[in-house]
Amino acid sequence: MTSTREGRVAGPGRSKGPGRSARPGVAARVDLAGELLDGLTDAVLSTDDHGSIELINAAAARLLPELRPGADLATCAVPALAAATVAGHTRFEDEHHHRQLHGVRRALAGGRSVWYVRDVTEERARSEALLSERGRTAFLADAGRRLGLALHRDQALRAAATLPVPYLADLALVVHLPAVPAEQRPHWVRHAEHQSGPVAGTADWSLTTALPEIEEALDGGFPPPRVWSAGQLDPIVAADVEPGATLLVSPMPGAGRTAGALVLLRHARQGGFDPRGIDLAREFAARAGAALTMAELYDEQAHLARVLQNSLLPPELPGIVGMDVAGGYRAAGDSLRIGGDFYDVLPTDGGALFALGDVCGKGVGAAVLTGRVRQSLQTLRLVEQRPLALLRLLNQALLDMSDAARRSQFTTLLLGTLRREPEGGLRIRVAGGGHPAPLVVDADGTVTSVRVGGMPVGALPDARFTDVDLRLPPGSVLFAHTDGVTEARGGPHGAEMFGERRLRQALSSGAGLPPAALVDRVLRLVDEWSAGQRHDDIAMLTVTPAG
Repeated sequence: MTSTREGRVAGPGRSKGPGRSARPGVAARVDLAGELLDGLTDAVLSTDDHGSIELINAAAARLLPELRPGADLATCAVPALAAATVAGHTRFEDEHHHRQLHGVRRALAGGRSVWYVRDVTEERARSEALLSERGRTAFLADAGRRLGLALHRDQALRAAATLPVPYLADLALVVHLPAVPAEQRPHWVRHAEHQSGPVAGTADWSLTTALPEIEEALDGGFPPPRVWSAGQLDPIVAADVEPGATLLVSPMPGAGRTAGALVLLRHARQGGFDPRGIDLAREFAARAGAALTMAELYDEQAHLARVLQNSLLPPELPGIVGMDVAGGYRAAGDSLRIGGDFYDVLPTDGGALFALGDVCGKGVGAAVLTGRVRQSLQTLRLVEQRPLALLRLLNQALLDMSDAARRSQFTTLLLGTLRREPEGGLRIRVAGGGHPAPLVVDADGTVTSVRVGGMPVGALPDARFTDVDLRLPPGSVLFAHTDGVTEARGGPHGAEMFGERRLRQALSSGAGLPPAALVDRVLRLVDEWSAGQRHDDIAMLTVTPAG
């Protein structure tokens, strides 16, 4: 350390200048100050009341080699420090010898001052790296969330094309391979900065070989970035891509295959893709490929569910001469609107065969057994139409099914025949398989039960079933229902069952209504009672003589 007052180096190993013996007290203080400053890791320099440098420590000598004791700080060779001194500022920021410097001035007594100068190059590099990593993490987190919300293939493709812009690239293009190449063509989705939204289209199979990088990525490879050449993907990629743009292509892996390729273009003014940028692009492409695969699987399952739903939903009832029939249905909160309750009306010579049942269980599993029961009835009625005999045949058919998993499933069932009478009524024979008794609603509001009993169908080989005959006069209605109606919970406390009494009151007060209106009335009352709570499957069937 050099002393401006004594003209010497302060600190260990300093030479003894000529003024030391003449002024031993001052020299000792200078040497002591120099030794203290040398112990600091920051560059430290002090100035006298005229702004001349008094002392500099070893760190300052290394960081600012241009400075010498006695130099005027206002005209020193460190521009930012000189400018701060002239302007009277207490701080400065500057790059000096490729190092980032941060200086702070502290005033001392007598007009003197001291500057603390730190080399913050590594600190700022670490801070910038941390901010950059946080940005990457935030980008991947947001991209993962938005990709996870893409339930359909087209949504996933749009997300894969829009999310990289502008964080990863100025333009993104997704080339998607169809799951069944023989039946479809590849299609693409493109999005660029300043576009209002993504643009999509289909192309022939030459698109997959338009760039060697696309072909390599679709084979699962990772081609390195290179300079973009205009015209290679015209007109899919806009012609206004700047010369010198950087191209990066990444595979989008799927389930057992590559679902597509992500093409990124970055303008020359934005710089190319550094290694960390390449890794981030690859990671995003992998997540986009996984999201696309899940969306395709969801689309496939949704399609199968729609086919299943269309085959298992209660049918539109046929018009039958001499009688009016109507049905009502509610699934147990299933988004597919299919369940284990069902009804059907099948025309026969001179009348009809009707069925209303409740399969054990809920949801798709119960709906599959419902389909089997309905299909079995469709077939068995060709050889037998007497309700009691048909019920026994159905019981045996269900027990003979080969799948063991179905053994714990059964159905309760009402099976009956409807025949017109010359005087205008209906002759009904109904057989019961453990199902709630149907109700007859007379024109005056009287409600009576038709006791049929019986045991569930498909549960036991020697199950017993019963049947009963009744005549339904004009103006009366036969109302059959599943237990989802009476067991619907709700009311003031949300736990009380709708019950048989309320059902009878609803039917009695609706006497004289057409069958469809009576069904709607009961459904509305049950919905109001349950107030949106989850309930069991509900099915209803009403029959009345026409006219």
